[in-house]
Amino acid sequence: MGKIIVKKNLPEIKYDASIEDSKHISLSKKYDLFINGKNLKTKKYFKTINPATEEMLSEVAYADNKDVNKAVTSAKNAFNKHWKKTKPSDRGKYLFRIARIIQEKAREFSVIESMNGGKPIRESKSIDIPLAISHFFYYAGWADKLNYIKTNSKPEPLGVAGQIIPWNFPLLMAAWKIAPALACGNTVVIKSAETTPLTLYKLAEIIQEAEIPDGVVNIISGDGKTGSYLVDNSEVNKIAFTGSTEVGKHIMKSTAGSGKKLTLELGGKAANIIFEDAPVDAAIEGIINGIYFNQGHVCCAGSRLLVQENIADLVIKKLKSRMNYLRVGNPLDKNTDIGAINSKNQLKRITELVKSGVSEGAEIFQPQCTLPAKGFWFKPTFFSNVSQAHRIANEEIFGPVLSILTFRTPKEAIEKANNTFYGLSAGIWTSKGSKVFEVLKQIKAGVVWANTFNKFNPASPFGGFKESGFGREGGVHGLLPYLKD
Repeated sequence: MGKIIVKKNLPEIKYDASIEDSKHISLSKKYDLFINGKNLKTKKYFKTINPATEEMLSEVAYADNKDVNKAVTSAKNAFNKHWKKTKPSDRGKYLFRIARIIQEKAREFSVIESMNGGKPIRESKSIDIPLAISHFFYYAGWADKLNYIKTNSKPEPLGVAGQIIPWNFPLLMAAWKIAPALACGNTVVIKSAETTPLTLYKLAEIIQEAEIPDGVVNIISGDGKTGSYLVDNSEVNKIAFTGSTEVGKHIMKSTAGSGKKLTLELGGKAANIIFEDAPVDAAIEGIINGIYFNQGHVCCAGSRLLVQENIADLVIKKLKSRMNYLRVGNPLDKNTDIGAINSKNQLKRITELVKSGVSEGAEIFQPQCTLPAKGFWFKPTFFSNVSQAHRIANEEIFGPVLSILTFRTPKEAIEKANNTFYGLSAGIWTSKGSKVFEVLKQIKAGVVWANTFNKFNPASPFGGFKESGFGREGGVHGLLPYLKD
């Protein structure tokens, strides 16, 4: 049982550890590339670690240009020989199989996702893995219904889809991309993120267990060079990329004039707008979920808080109080709210931007908490007295750092919300439904939540505007990029 100790008039709640057992998981000491249904050795391997402990979990194959070419050739042969000829209903059955097997192994996937990525086990168990399963189920149902997407059209697959996923939601992002591609009759070469490859290689085991025909799904790993080899391969018909805006711009240049279809889901700097008539206590929970979920490693994180001026002091007071009870620590502890930062490089980036906020005159708040001695950690943080000129108000930090700005009128809130290079998401908090609709139609963002934040459904499209990319993933919209126009 937890003990309550009163310290400086603030009750400090101490929780006994509730560690998720990791003994049941199965991890190989070394993972080869998964090409043409088989494990393929390569010349070079790299270490992947647990960011909470800095301990090595496994060695993973590094794909060079020859390896990428093999994967693409395998996918192309599989497409021409059998996958495009496979009955749509049978493609759906394969996707159902994948979903059901992941369901059976959900606990193992959750633990590996938390160990390799640093995210709290509660989030892996309740969000990442269930949503990945839901996407496979959802697109399994669409596989034999593609004729209903558009009237008077006969849907045709593109061929080989090259897919590159980020490190913040490895299995979920893989499901977002693989499921619609296979449902439409395409074959896939998917590259994992360099720091979080393990659940993707566990997915390769499920691909084999589900008896997906060889070459339909090929899984490779490596760094940015590996990704560029995939983007530049002339046999690839479609590129789907989730990651930074900088890399997205490079991919746009590389694919220009090539005839390849392209979907980009890039960075964000979402505005979370709190109006004076908002349910404040509920909004506080929405703020916490909006920015501190997954340590802020979320492209659609509500990293800019816009608060109506006359309730700003109240919101900040309540936010400070709530943050004092956030638990930072072992990702496998079920009590943990905020886990480890994904990598040393990302921690360095977060630290540098936070220092810039201090040097530019913003007021910093961090709750009192003890960070573990080993691993990559950062305290949940917010800045008040932030202006739109501050770097922390403009640049994507991709960490547990919130910038608070104020506004007086709805018009000013909308102007500040749209005053960004990005356009991925936003949130609105108010008790008036009419205000929700009036404001959201003026917000330039692909996804706008009302009185909630970070809610996802496989039937709902997701994507952005401006430097947040283009194209949609999820829902019927997520099928269109994998079909010929």
